[in-house]
Amino acid sequence: MNRSGDLTETHAVGLLRGMLEIPSPSYQERALADFLANAMVDLGFQARVDVVGNVIGVVERGDGPTLMLLGHLDTVPGELPVRAEDGKLYGRGAVDAKGPLAAMICAAAGAVDFPGRIVVIGVVEEETPGSRGAMAIRATHDRPDALIVGEPSGWSSVVLGYKGKLDLRYTVTCPATHPSNPAPKASELAVDCWAALVDLLGPDADHGVFSQPGATLVQLNADLISATADLSVRTPPGFDVDMLLHRLRGRLPAGNLEVLNSVTACRVGRATPTVRALVSGIRRLHAHPRLLVKTATSDMNTLAEVWDIPMATYGPGDSRLDHADTEHIVLSDYLRGIDVLSVALSELAHLPVHDRAPQGSLR
Repeated sequence: MNRSGDLTETHAVGLLRGMLEIPSPSYQERALADFLANAMVDLGFQARVDVVGNVIGVVERGDGPTLMLLGHLDTVPGELPVRAEDGKLYGRGAVDAKGPLAAMICAAAGAVDFPGRIVVIGVVEEETPGSRGAMAIRATHDRPDALIVGEPSGWSSVVLGYKGKLDLRYTVTCPATHPSNPAPKASELAVDCWAALVDLLGPDADHGVFSQPGATLVQLNADLISATADLSVRTPPGFDVDMLLHRLRGRLPAGNLEVLNSVTACRVGRATPTVRALVSGIRRLHAHPRLLVKTATSDMNTLAEVWDIPMATYGPGDSRLDHADTEHIVLSDYLRGIDVLSVALSELAHLPVHDRAPQGSLR
């Protein structure tokens, strides 16, 4: 398999292995960001690390459209030994989501005929409630003409959308009392809050169904005097978050319900140019494309809240291995992912260019 430009399979696999050998749990991504900035410079990018720790690489090849490829640097905690075995590369982040990000870097480096501007970004803190890296990108960068978010879809699948997410914290304190006192205890009120949330979402609530919400009791610390409960709701498109909060607060006789984070669901159409471009790449490799929706949340949600542009999520890797102790990527799938992205870049080369203010080469 020959890459466009000078990028070889050996270089592509070496880049991913180098990324896996640098631990980058959330809030500790700087070493990986520095590594990738240097690697991208070697591949012909202009590159830097921004003030929040995102690594940004840009290739300028003309006055055509700006395409953004955005993945994340951080992983969940827990290092895994990096090893290659039976055509697979093991390591924390191989799937979620260093594999997709490495594929984006390789495809962009090889797109020597792209007539515009390609911006490749590795963001910090995607695995945290605040998504600080993506929030900084949407606040400081002009909207691109198209966006591909790097998450493991499987090399022959494209993700059209994700559920939203509502993270809540309920806190309550009660006067000290004997356990036999019939007055409500803090621990009981926290459990009642969880029960009220489940009741309000209804009997059809299901994490596995894209059109339905799903609730999780993330953490509960409670005794008779004080309690804190962290609750999370995955929300489908069109879900009325304000109404849920109003009704839930109406069920709580005491305490405080705080919104820690809220991001809306997103979904794009099958005919979106970014989706069509990725589908074309998959078909070019003689596979039947699958179009998926996900019941989790990604940085696509964060960016879709402010950018009304063609977008989709794509990346090699089996998402069932996200966060697993056996996390690995099949190297042939990784290389196919680079090829799919390379075709997609070519397909997106003639998108119309949005009006935007002049910007520096690394914005």
